[in-house]
Amino acid sequence: MKKRKLKKGPKLILIMIILLIIGIGILSILPKEISKKELTSEEKLVNKMQKISYYRKENKNRYLEYQKKNKSLSLEDIITQVNIGIDKPYYTNTKPSDNLNTNLILVNKYNYVTEDYIPENLEPLDTNYARSGMQLVKDAKEAFEKLSQSAKNDGMTILAMSSYRSYDYQVNLYNNYVKTDGKEAADTYSARAGYSEHQTGLAADVYNGEVPYTSFEETEEFTWMQENAYKYGFILRFPKDKTNITGYQYESWHYRYVGKEVAKEIHENNLTLEEYLAKK
Repeated sequence: MKKRKLKKGPKLILIMIILLIIGIGILSILPKEISKKELTSEEKLVNKMQKISYYRKENKNRYLEYQKKNKSLSLEDIITQVNIGIDKPYYTNTKPSDNLNTNLILVNKYNYVTEDYIPENLEPLDTNYARSGMQLVKDAKEAFEKLSQSAKNDGMTILAMSSYRSYDYQVNLYNNYVKTDGKEAADTYSARAGYSEHQTGLAADVYNGEVPYTSFEETEEFTWMQENAYKYGFILRFPKDKTNITGYQYESWHYRYVGKEVAKEIHENNLTLEEYLAKK
């Protein structure tokens, strides 16, 4: 009995259909594999960042660049520091301060107030609590006097020896420091005019009336301030372990009024004002 031969036409069509199905399968797999490779680094990193509540879409590229240079930092720190502006050199990428005439105005090396800015409600401090001629914004003034009186009740002396400073005053102060120590050194401990938070009327440098303010850390009053300042709405503005955040060397004598609620949160979480605002 003779075997019947399959016609070449149908057989060829069948082979082509099989190859087509295989080809479609391969093509459908390849893009997925390529896509997965693209997501392994940059996109996956962005996806993780987006889950952090204070991620800002407009800063995405800056986060990625900063992370490449600081791989040891957590993503939370990367986002916080870029939000502050630390990925840029000091006094660059600057902008006018927000929250004018409020307790949460931020003035630092990236945020400035104008030459004509004078805070509202400036009031003189009672000379029982400060050197003559000192001024603070009303809320800060009242809080500081309560703080100073409370310290006095505990046998301590805490006085304001520098408080509100005008723009012109800061011009002269900073220029004198530059003449003495040079600009690079001066920038580590003194603000340029417009970038000093003393101009906000919310900051006070303190001392105990006996030793120089630069030695305040060595006094009992400093310990008292560490334990109690936040209860009156004040924070140590330039802590020893946060110089890379604030941009200034440690100042044991410089305190800033932010209000009781915020001061408590900053105190309990070991934050700076920059970090607190960057996360809000």
